[in-house]
Amino acid sequence: MEANSVVIDRYKPRGATRLVRALGASIRGLRGAFREEAAFRQELAFALIVIPLALWLGHSGIERALLIAPMLLTLVVELINSAIEATVDRIGFERHALAGLAKDIGSAAVLMSFVLLGTVWLLVLLGR
Repeated sequence: MEANSVVIDRYKPRGATRLVRALGASIRGLRGAFREEAAFRQELAFALIVIPLALWLGHSGIERALLIAPMLLTLVVELINSAIEATVDRIGFERHALAGLAKDIGSAAVLMSFVLLGTVWLLVLLGR
């Protein structure tokens, strides 16, 4: 082992304990995103319209899945974007080109997920 190497020995739960803790962290993350992120709340409200509409408009399980999946992906991408923004803000509020780029790329990922959502809906609904 090199002189500069540091071994971090920390307890990492396994099995059911790990799953319960992971679920708790996920619930805290969803609550935090809902409480702190207006964009997540807006996209969640949109999902509450889109998902039932997809269940109604989809003719088969495959169509329903295709119509719902990009909406869920949009929520996932928004959560990741919010995490990026929170991390950048934690580092500092001063303007820096790389911090701005990280936030812009996260925002672009959300935009692309909406493009995917619209594209899938058009292809599924117009392709009948």
